Amino acid sequence: MAETSPATTTQTSRHRTLPHLRWWICALLFCGSTVNYIDRGTIAILAPHLQKIFHINEADYGWIIAAFMWAYAIFMLISGGIIDWLGTRVGYALSMGWWGLATIGHALARGVTSFGIARFMLGAGEAGNFPASIKAVAEWFPKRERALATGIFNSGTNIGNVIAYPVVGAILLHWGWQAAFVVTGLFALVIMVAWLILYRTPRLHPWLSIEELRKIEFREAEEEDEPESRIEWARLLRHRGTWGFTVAKFLTDPIWWFYVFWLPKYLVQARGFSIAQLEWFGTIPFIAAIVGSVGGGWLSGFLLRRGWRLNTARKTAMAVCAFSMPAGIAAVLTGKIWLALTLISVSTSAHQGWSANVFTLASDIFPKRDVASVVGIGGAAGAVGGMIIAPLAGYILQFTHSYVLLFIICGSMHPIALGLVHLIIPRIKPIAQSEGL
Repeated sequence: MAETSPATTTQTSRHRTLPHLRWWICALLFCGSTVNYIDRGTIAILAPHLQKIFHINEADYGWIIAAFMWAYAIFMLISGGIIDWLGTRVGYALSMGWWGLATIGHALARGVTSFGIARFMLGAGEAGNFPASIKAVAEWFPKRERALATGIFNSGTNIGNVIAYPVVGAILLHWGWQAAFVVTGLFALVIMVAWLILYRTPRLHPWLSIEELRKIEFREAEEEDEPESRIEWARLLRHRGTWGFTVAKFLTDPIWWFYVFWLPKYLVQARGFSIAQLEWFGTIPFIAAIVGSVGGGWLSGFLLRRGWRLNTARKTAMAVCAFSMPAGIAAVLTGKIWLALTLISVSTSAHQGWSANVFTLASDIFPKRDVASVVGIGGAAGAVGGMIIAPLAGYILQFTHSYVLLFIICGSMHPIALGLVHLIIPRIKPIAQSEGL
């Protein structure tokens, strides 16, 4: 059922072309990631309100978030293979439709158990977002543009958080918490329709010009032909590239989950922000993360264009981001609110720059037809890390009433992950036609 491409494409078979079509595809991926994070972050903004209504304590909230992470981990493993099998167009549409309906389903929840079930269903649907998006980037962009394209669509995760604060806050104040889940869930269904209309693989797309197709299929000097057949899952698990990517995701994805699900609560509980202040000032770290996401992706692409080898360019960009993360430790220790918000913004920006390059590792090493499976494996590991930090954070806050230890953990993981990635993958290079796994 996977999408296939004809051997040749002629200009006469195209009715019209859309200039820079690959960047339109990237824009649609950006919109999908934006909605993805609006939907997953809605509960974080509503948490102080919901905790009062349904008497949900900190430990309960941690387990509700963990339910999302359980589903996200399980279905990351499944969704990558499904998307590689169904193809990017159908696979991503299925994911968006599922998570949109799951978000709407939150409006029916009435306690810890029902919110946990709703979060589990949401996690199952949202697990398809990144495998599909990274696969689409691999299909539509040459290697030198992939980190930038990934950084751009991944910045939608930050835009989603930025938009969610005022949008969810306004809906809550005017129509109530149920309406907040219903409206944000409908966003995903709208993007799903747009995706089905616009997306095709390059050689099947009637709006793609021959000139842009040549740019998409451009290969770097060190690139070789990709393997003709898909790589078996067991062989993927034996490859060092899979493990390097997976370790990076396991150690660092939970840090982003912490910022998404606990930063609003930290600003209210530890820094005294009101809901009205949170709607606007709580968006600052996520606005900064947009710069980091695009900038981190741009940096490695810039170094590649300057003639740096893939391994050096990608790891240099990752190192710049990794060693900026300890700013979060300084943030929790300062008594100045605006300095703390600035330092947290450095951390969120650095994480997203790191993420853009780590995601690109999968398409640097693995063939396009297998990349969603690898992203799914790594994403599942990241979700497992999130499952660990969610109840851990809940219990730490329940018993210590302090965020200091959590911010120390968040500031330390990326440098450790960088060292392990370099140890596991001494040289980043693509799997070649002649290479046996």
